[in-house]
Amino acid sequence: MVVPGSKSATARSLVLAALADGPSRISGGLAARDSDLMIAALRQLGAVIDTTGPTWTVVPPDRPIAGGAVEGGLAGTVLRFVPPLAALAEGETAFRGDPAAAARPVAPLLDALAQLGATVEGSALPFAVSGPLIARRAVIDASASSQFVSGLLLAAARFPQGLELRHRGGPIPSLPHIELTAAALADHGVALEWMRPGPDSDPGRSEHCWRVAPGAVRAVDETIEPDLTTAAVFLAAALVAGGSVTVPAWPARTSQPGAVGPQLLTGFGGDWRLDRSGLTVTGDGRLQGQELDLSATSELVPVLAGLAALAEGETRLRGVAHIRGHETDRLAALAHNLTALGGRCAETADGLLIAPARLHGGSWPTWGDHRLAHAGALIGLRVTGVELDDIAVVAKTMPDFARVWRETLT
Repeated sequence: MVVPGSKSATARSLVLAALADGPSRISGGLAARDSDLMIAALRQLGAVIDTTGPTWTVVPPDRPIAGGAVEGGLAGTVLRFVPPLAALAEGETAFRGDPAAAARPVAPLLDALAQLGATVEGSALPFAVSGPLIARRAVIDASASSQFVSGLLLAAARFPQGLELRHRGGPIPSLPHIELTAAALADHGVALEWMRPGPDSDPGRSEHCWRVAPGAVRAVDETIEPDLTTAAVFLAAALVAGGSVTVPAWPARTSQPGAVGPQLLTGFGGDWRLDRSGLTVTGDGRLQGQELDLSATSELVPVLAGLAALAEGETRLRGVAHIRGHETDRLAALAHNLTALGGRCAETADGLLIAPARLHGGSWPTWGDHRLAHAGALIGLRVTGVELDDIAVVAKTMPDFARVWRETLT
């Protein structure tokens, strides 16, 4: 099963290429709606991007220009990574998006930009941002999304005084995504200093500090890794249906949070191995429940909830209260969908509690969310008559998902 390029890595590579000191080439970038929206946004800010071949070229502008109107769709990376770039321009850039995107939190990011001197109008979509930036220090509460931090760090070297960013608030979800940002910055020659909470810190609060000095972002040519989070639904299929699935080009070392997927699948009853052919997961159709803290890997919740609904024994997924603010309220959507098919699924304060039950066919609303579509497709391998109401939502990360799923697995 050949998996398309990482959505997260593609977004970071495009942003850094648009800020770089020369042209860059990106191979294996994800061709999907989120990437299209990011490319269009960066073009609005003056970057010249050619995606006509398998290798994309990005030529950054001499300086960011006001972008007019940027369409963010439902892409958190566009809504949170592009505003710091827009703040480098003195003219105004207006941001808008899909109706559901208005519920996605952006206020802490916009507040941080205002602390740095930007002019900000609005605290949710639609909003507008303009420069110049005049300050170096900002304090942010990133407990709702690690993307607030990543968005600021990606552009920080181009801020006139660099950036000193402090997080003060509850634990930051999906910290490995900030690790991914740090690795991307290092690849582009940007030095990041990251001070983390000490062992005696208050466990209810998570104080981090990041420092980036002003300077150049080095242009590089890079190849995007396969999206290990998207791979999870295909690997999980081996456990549901029985058999083996191999994803080639699985990196031996990576900063992608989805890399822990195989270990999590082992807890449900699968086995995995990594060799020259790629990452292979094998299952026999028997699933067992488990308790998981997914605070660092919350994108895997829908697929793991699908496995849990088919497992023997209870499963508790915790540490993911923040995914109520993703493309949809994922906890409410999963609880609704699984219950409608005869499952036993209840929301908890920070996750889901799923107990064994005999499922039956029926409608599976995707709620405009590509990961919900993946969960429904996975359950449909075992349960006859599961019908997804809108498969087009998979275009966000894998436009040909339905065809590949049908031809490969059913």
